[in-house]
Amino acid sequence: MTVRMFLNGQAMRGGELHHVLGDAPFLGEVRTAPGYRFFSIGDVCPGLQPDPAVDTAIEGELYEVSLELLRDVILPGEPRELEFGVIELADGTACCSMLLSRGELERGVHREITGFGGWRGYLASIGRAA
Repeated sequence: MTVRMFLNGQAMRGGELHHVLGDAPFLGEVRTAPGYRFFSIGDVCPGLQPDPAVDTAIEGELYEVSLELLRDVILPGEPRELEFGVIELADGTACCSMLLSRGELERGVHREITGFGGWRGYLASIGRAA
């Protein structure tokens, strides 16, 4: 069994963690539906945050991943600041994604990077490649 997984950080094509996806099929570049904010977690990875009060969408990539890959590789490798969730894509469909964990936004330690539209745009702004 497989699930569609929205990736928006270092596991995207060209990122230092892309190899963890193995042969998971790439389904294309996509955007979230409007209603998401985006944060940098120490410039190591991004955190997506649903917020119905905003009209911004975030860029990412969509993959078809096995439940085994999700269970054994992807989820154990995620930082504690992120949690597994379900988001809406621009085309109205739902898919899995990692989200900023509940309570993380209130800690006030993560830089909002929503205005960059995605992780690659943010990394370019600080002189780093994805």
